[in-house]
Amino acid sequence: MLVKRVCRITAMGVSLALLVGCAAPSGIGEEAVGAYFARDLPGMPADPLMSPVDNPILEARGLHNPPPTLIRRALLAQHERWAGTPYRLGGSSFRGIDCSALVQNVFSDTFRFDLPRTTEEQVRAGLEVERDALRPGDLVFFRPPGVYRHVGIYVGEGRFLHASTSRGVMISELDNRFWRRHFWQARRTLEPTLLARRLGETGEG
Repeated sequence: MLVKRVCRITAMGVSLALLVGCAAPSGIGEEAVGAYFARDLPGMPADPLMSPVDNPILEARGLHNPPPTLIRRALLAQHERWAGTPYRLGGSSFRGIDCSALVQNVFSDTFRFDLPRTTEEQVRAGLEVERDALRPGDLVFFRPPGVYRHVGIYVGEGRFLHASTSRGVMISELDNRFWRRHFWQARRTLEPTLLARRLGETGEG
């Protein structure tokens, strides 16, 4: 009886991991090269506390087609909100969050854009773009060893926002040895034509 119960719990855990599919295995040394840019980021004000009048998140949320510079500022502000939140597979709150839930939350909160929940679904959203043509707001996907996939949001200057399995929500460099080796593809969901189509479908604007 005990053996059957343990098997059922193990099977449920494996199913959840495959459903969410959103992590680089911990302990691989994903951040062995490159620094953690927690506060000293280009374009981010020294004081992270912003008034409603000078809040890039609210500003981006109010525009149907925010410019790349505003998208970058809004994403850096989201980093300030989420920085240090621990990674938790299946999590979607400040108590713990996985990579695809972070991407979904940031897009919904910043751009009023509803992305699917899992990396498997998110990788089919938008249009594929080349790595050397990345713009702030593009989704970047990775295929590290194992069954998991990983996703983050490009913020510009070779860096992306994501939920790391070992260090939680942070900003990393695409040229980091680990991420460069396992880069998979990038998708653009904030293309003006795609935004216009979404607004037409939802009746917004």
